[in-house]
Amino acid sequence: MAIVKFDKVTRIYKSGDHEQKALDSVDMELEEGRFVVILGPSGAGKSTLLNMLGGLDSPTSGKIYVEGKDISTLSRDELAEYRGSTVGFVFQFYNLIPTLTVHENVTLVKEISPDPLSATKMIEEVGLADHLKNFPSELSGGEQQRVSIARALAKNPKILLCDEPTGALDSQTGVLVLKLLLKMAREYGKTIVIVTHNQNIAKMADEVIHVKNGRIVSHEKQDDPVSADDIDW
Repeated sequence: MAIVKFDKVTRIYKSGDHEQKALDSVDMELEEGRFVVILGPSGAGKSTLLNMLGGLDSPTSGKIYVEGKDISTLSRDELAEYRGSTVGFVFQFYNLIPTLTVHENVTLVKEISPDPLSATKMIEEVGLADHLKNFPSELSGGEQQRVSIARALAKNPKILLCDEPTGALDSQTGVLVLKLLLKMAREYGKTIVIVTHNQNIAKMADEVIHVKNGRIVSHEKQDDPVSADDIDW
């Protein structure tokens, strides 16, 4: 059974008399443990789609099912609980708290997650075991991004949503981050959904979704995705 199902999801934003249809009757299914890349130009609806799946926004019409549960009808409090238990977020900019150490930044998720993983273990997984007591200002951009991934993973989410996670990184660090995300799908069974402008990243995905003008124009499955090392940055 699909872990995610969008059923004719539409999202309309209104500003005065103007209406913008950010998503237009989108149908989509994702299976558990898949590495999914969503591509499309700016304004295509990629981030809106991610926000819907993450419970950060609700559809104007249509249904969104996660593990068979309709999240499109949840109250604000229920959506907060859903975000705490089911999804993790990784953004282009790292949103770390500058006055907290690496370990403290990751440990924070214990306050919102019902079943968190070990913060120390997740920091080790992202290769930063020697930086537990460092502050964000003492880390490179790539290291800060890996802390944000460790924090998202420590929530123990079933779905990890990533909005341009390598957008601010150099190629070497970007490949390292992509390898880490792929490992989470392969070894931990997480469903990884990445929104990006970088079409090369799609070569390593299990599934590639192209979005244009608020619609999914193609949804392709790749039986033999390439290694992150073989991507042209």
